[in-house]
Amino acid sequence: MRGALRRPSVVAQVGAGLVVVLLLLVVVRLPWAGDLGMHAATVQRLRHDLVDPGNPLVDADTPSPYYSPWMLVLGCVARVTGFSVFVVLRIGAVVALGLFVSGVWRYVRTLSAHPAAPALSLLCLVFLWGTSLFTWSGFLGLNSLALTVSYPSVFASGLAFHFWAWLSGAVRAGSVRAGSVRGWGVWVGLGVLWAVILLCHQFSGVVASLGALATVVAARVGGAVWWRLGVGALVGVGVLWVWPYYDFFALVGAGGDLEAVHRGLYRDLVGRYWLVLVGVVALGVRWWRDRWDPLVLFFVLGVVVVGVGGVSGHYSWGRAVPAVVIPAQIAAGVGVVEVWGRLGRPAWRGLRGVWVGVVCGALVVGGWTQVGTVGYVVPRGVLPGVVAAKYRVPWVGYHWVTPWVEYGDVVMARTFAARQLPAYGAYTVAPGYPDFFLPDEGRRGEAVRRYFAVGASEGVRRGIVRAYGVRWVVDRGDGGGGGRGLGSGVRVVARGPGGQVLYEVVR
Repeated sequence: MRGALRRPSVVAQVGAGLVVVLLLLVVVRLPWAGDLGMHAATVQRLRHDLVDPGNPLVDADTPSPYYSPWMLVLGCVARVTGFSVFVVLRIGAVVALGLFVSGVWRYVRTLSAHPAAPALSLLCLVFLWGTSLFTWSGFLGLNSLALTVSYPSVFASGLAFHFWAWLSGAVRAGSVRAGSVRGWGVWVGLGVLWAVILLCHQFSGVVASLGALATVVAARVGGAVWWRLGVGALVGVGVLWVWPYYDFFALVGAGGDLEAVHRGLYRDLVGRYWLVLVGVVALGVRWWRDRWDPLVLFFVLGVVVVGVGGVSGHYSWGRAVPAVVIPAQIAAGVGVVEVWGRLGRPAWRGLRGVWVGVVCGALVVGGWTQVGTVGYVVPRGVLPGVVAAKYRVPWVGYHWVTPWVEYGDVVMARTFAARQLPAYGAYTVAPGYPDFFLPDEGRRGEAVRRYFAVGASEGVRRGIVRAYGVRWVVDRGDGGGGGRGLGSGVRVVARGPGGQVLYEVVR
């Protein structure tokens, strides 16, 4: 029996170890995609001014929800060490990855004592998704983690798993008898941790809150525990209230652009998530055994939030999808070891083989879907053709403008350039991402459109340049004069990848 139990443990732990090693190697390269420019810009501003950093993307004195406790720590590291923001983000990525892996280990231990359960659950978390590849912060697929490992969302997700593990132990201790409820420090600490998660990544904070509610309801705690939970929640609300860098509660009114950005989360649901159905079956088994199972309740809460968001048009609620997939994925991993643990019962042997085969098959399919992730570590040229075909080339970045563009310079740019240039210390006229706290966001966006409009007059362009203090323009060039229809107000300074050109504004 001991040997039979050892085999799945070794295989699962080796597999999980390889995943962690791959992600650590990815950190070394830190592939550029998505919001990396935003987070790098946030560290840039904090390293220059910890007290009043201003807007991270445009030259304006506004608050920003990106100034989170974790970004503040990384800003302090950058300020003290003098490291570049990309080195600091790599350090943060290693810390976040360690928190994530250790958090999964701790939380799964509250659900199963089998030594293979944490490793199997980790594999299910990164591979049990679907066969349509997609990336989003807060979503824990392997490819998504590789591209977002330096984001605050991974740090917040790691904290969330530790939060659930800590809360599970606290409520279980309190549910045995009222006199065994732990000291007030535990509940105050839980409240502070909950607030930190919400401040670091609001959407991961929602997922953490749903998981916490499921944990508490499943424990069926008494009045003494509810009282202490209430005090902890009040402490957390207090931390949210006093956080000086932005008004957390003002985010409740954020809509409009956020809903439009997140509408894509409700597309291709089958292609993106069908492998999660393996975990849904495992949840059904858990529900049959225990109607108050915490993973089942977590899953139901997630389905309700995501479903209401889709029906009501609040598409940003789709960011709660991890609250649907995480409990299903963990149930699949824990379900394998639970079936395996019944090895000595002849009646279970056939079912064990079927279930283990189904889960392993789903893991293989999910792993093959995301196999292109190895391209972030191994040069594409040495990858087998079928693997290279799945590799997606990350963004190039704008290091090439740094010999000319200095910290604090304003650059006229659009699309991807506007999302990346602030990472190097520059400001853009309009932010590359929706900014709820920027009152003139619409006017800035319109100014960029008018500047780049075909046939725009010299007077219009010069007026925009003066209004926003523009020193540089980044756009695609045609190799002539002032660039592609930008007139005589600019001159070519440097050329970059993909036909990009850096123009200096002629004063």
